[in-house]
Amino acid sequence: MNILRKILPIWLIDYQRKNLVPDLTAGVIFTVLVIPQSLAYALLAGLPPQVGLYISIFPVIAYAIWGSSMVQAVGPVAITAIMTFTVLSPIALPGSPEYIILAASLSLISGALLLIFGVLRLGFLSQLLSRPVISGFISGASVLIVISQLKSLLGISTPSEDTWAILAALLQQLPHSHGATLVIGLSALVTLIFARYGLASILTQLGYSRERAAFVVRITPLLVVLISTVMVIHFNLDGQVGVSVVGSLVEGLPGFTFFLPSYSAIKTLEVPALLMAVIGMVQGISMAQALAIKRQERIDANAELVGLGASNLVAAFYGGMPTGGGVSRSAVNVASGAQTPLASIVSAIAMIVIVVGAAHWFARLPLAVLAANIVVAAISMVDIKAFRNAWAYDRADALSLLGAAFGVIIFGLEGGIVLGVSLSLATLLFRASIPHLAVVGRISGSEHFRNVVRHDVETLPGVLLLRIDESLFFGNLSAVESRITLELTKVPDIHEVVLIMSAVNMVDTTAMEVLTELNRDLAARGIRLHLAEIKGPVQDRLSHSPLWESLSGQVFFSANAAFEALLHKNDAAKWETSL
Repeated sequence: MNILRKILPIWLIDYQRKNLVPDLTAGVIFTVLVIPQSLAYALLAGLPPQVGLYISIFPVIAYAIWGSSMVQAVGPVAITAIMTFTVLSPIALPGSPEYIILAASLSLISGALLLIFGVLRLGFLSQLLSRPVISGFISGASVLIVISQLKSLLGISTPSEDTWAILAALLQQLPHSHGATLVIGLSALVTLIFARYGLASILTQLGYSRERAAFVVRITPLLVVLISTVMVIHFNLDGQVGVSVVGSLVEGLPGFTFFLPSYSAIKTLEVPALLMAVIGMVQGISMAQALAIKRQERIDANAELVGLGASNLVAAFYGGMPTGGGVSRSAVNVASGAQTPLASIVSAIAMIVIVVGAAHWFARLPLAVLAANIVVAAISMVDIKAFRNAWAYDRADALSLLGAAFGVIIFGLEGGIVLGVSLSLATLLFRASIPHLAVVGRISGSEHFRNVVRHDVETLPGVLLLRIDESLFFGNLSAVESRITLELTKVPDIHEVVLIMSAVNMVDTTAMEVLTELNRDLAARGIRLHLAEIKGPVQDRLSHSPLWESLSGQVFFSANAAFEALLHKNDAAKWETSL
């Protein structure tokens, strides 16, 4: 049994029989529902459409074995597809053998990085990008996705795949859009938008349960695909009026192709692959955590990285397109009734059946319909709500979100993430350089100290109690010195200054030296400097510094101890004066 636990995934060893039927059913339903999405995202990545089906097989099984989420679904997703196309289209012709090898190399390198991150237990790295930056990045990439699909939606050819070239061509050729393609594309687009944003509420008003209404919404894209394909076949729209279709799909399972990318390919793709690994890590772990919270489960971030890495490594040798944890794919998986990763394995087996015997059914699927599916999915990823929340709560975060979004649109994916991260770091440094400082007093009848501006508190004459709500480092010392000087100017007869350091987690060398100088300057003016509520690690370092040896005042365990000691000193001074 111990050997089995080391070899087999935990979910399989502890599998409960009650989940078998839901998983089997969910696997089949999920496969049927995501076929249009899989084909569409492969085209979006600049790869043959059947690649989307291929990487929905063995890469999915790899994640099911090594990942930790019970219901997250991996496979072709919008963000990895657009990143693949954006990175590779300037280097090679989309769909060409060279392009396919580069896509596989991108999957291999990013997968290896994810696997290394997981083995080294670096799951915490997913916390390094703020949510506003990720939201901005995904929103900007979604806009690029929409722009890239407009040509297929309208039946317009563009001389270049560059975003700005596509926009320029669309503006010039819009009056010459292909009529039949435009009708099919816009009809599909309107239907899909209605299904996503209005159909469920109408169905519930008509008496449908929420579950049935949700199922109808999920199956609508497949119905649109089937109906449009039947129309093309029946009226011979591709042959008679030139409606663009997917074209012949290669049936049967391809073999695994083992290869090693060339040195030049590694040099070209190392930065994009790292970016793809980081974005995939953040999105995959975030999605897995969100699903686990809803299901009252737990995930292992490092196991997620291993699962995502293994999925991309397998995809590199089988299909050649990077995979990821998809929001929409996972939502469909959950809605289909999946309970464990067995549903994903069943889905992979069902996809094998489709690839071997039914791929030709989609050969005359209109590209405009796939473009409509992609556009609707991309629109849903533009996170307006996140921007509104950030703007209402913290406008600096909102600006980081906008910076990442517009950076992606204007400068590309790498430029967008660099701009967004730079804005986040700049915001962090700005906040740290202007620390919150509060003059505090004691709430009557308690040992609690609060801001004198916000609360009715007790203060001591000649005593300044100043709480520092930030770690002290070279970048914010000027603000601290200025505030102390200001407070001393307001009340000239101060003779005791107490710095309450309960929120100070670090005092760097520069800060220690500045505090030492401050202590000396205050002592020269007849003012004693005291410290209170110093955290253990901070005190350990300060105790070996010049400040500790020369401190003119005392080090108090708490602000209240300092208040009591100075209160008694003031009372004693008053007594001596009265004598």
